[in-house]
Amino acid sequence: MSAATAPVVTFGEVLLRLSPPERERLFQSPSLRTWWGGAEANVAAGLANLGTASQHITILPEGPIGDAAVRALGAEGVDTRHVRRRGARMGLYFLEGGADLRPLRVVYDRAHSAFSQLAPTDFDWASILSGARWLHLTGISPALGDAPLRCVHDALDAAEAHRVPVSLDLNYRPALWAGRDPRAIMQPLAARATCLIANPGAIEVMLGHTTAGNAPEAPEAIRATAEALHREYGCARVATTQREILSASVHGWQAHLWDAATNAMHYGGRYEVQLVDRVGGGDAFVAGLLHQLLADAPLDYAVRFATAASALKLTIPGDINRVRVADVEQLLSPAT
Repeated sequence: MSAATAPVVTFGEVLLRLSPPERERLFQSPSLRTWWGGAEANVAAGLANLGTASQHITILPEGPIGDAAVRALGAEGVDTRHVRRRGARMGLYFLEGGADLRPLRVVYDRAHSAFSQLAPTDFDWASILSGARWLHLTGISPALGDAPLRCVHDALDAAEAHRVPVSLDLNYRPALWAGRDPRAIMQPLAARATCLIANPGAIEVMLGHTTAGNAPEAPEAIRATAEALHREYGCARVATTQREILSASVHGWQAHLWDAATNAMHYGGRYEVQLVDRVGGGDAFVAGLLHQLLADAPLDYAVRFATAASALKLTIPGDINRVRVADVEQLLSPAT
């Protein structure tokens, strides 16, 4: 089966983002631009744009806003056949992009959303995953309540039964874990993942592993952390992204992929990007990595492709990476 037909299943809440135009502050003017997003949905859409078939599992509210979300996912090429419709609230978030010395600002408004009130019986995971080649989850859904957490474990049970590999992006969101220690929830999930994906800060907060000297010039520290995660959780691969915030307008971006079978560390390269939109960079990395892993690409190329794809995302407005394979290949092999 080719990567173009390989079904990847993602699970998580779809959000509606509202942002002021250009570099304005929130409500500086009456205008707000809308974008569709959500970490796992971003991965599904990024995969579809790269040519790897994906389907997203979620609950969306009934009514025109939920209808629009379904249409938006479908327009990106994402399979929505298992999207359930119930409830009245769409999760929202407001994002102020920041500029130069002024940092990005995010305000969530997602309490009591349709997704947060899902029931574990809403999804027949055995049926959903019976034809899948990959399941992608994040640390966001477990933070949203007991029912989403139960769904994550049910999905993992079905993935194990069908021998479907699992990627888990820790995706630490401080606002969602306020007053709670995520380690008790995330450590058992990490033990069920084939591939762990995170930045060093998320690994420390959510799993309790500190990366000593996690500056970009310390790849051996990244390797040591990956090896420690493998020893504790058994994950076959660990992908680590690193973002250098040089200013609100300029970011450095790089990534590594460690493989347990070969004990090899693969470097994705480093990009310094004049930022257009920082949201979704990590999700674009995941999409690029899964696209190449499912195509059985060499790991060295897979992480270079994923890093380049995610660097390109930082130049695109909105949450979703709308690049094609040719765009990434051109960045990796510029004309001389």
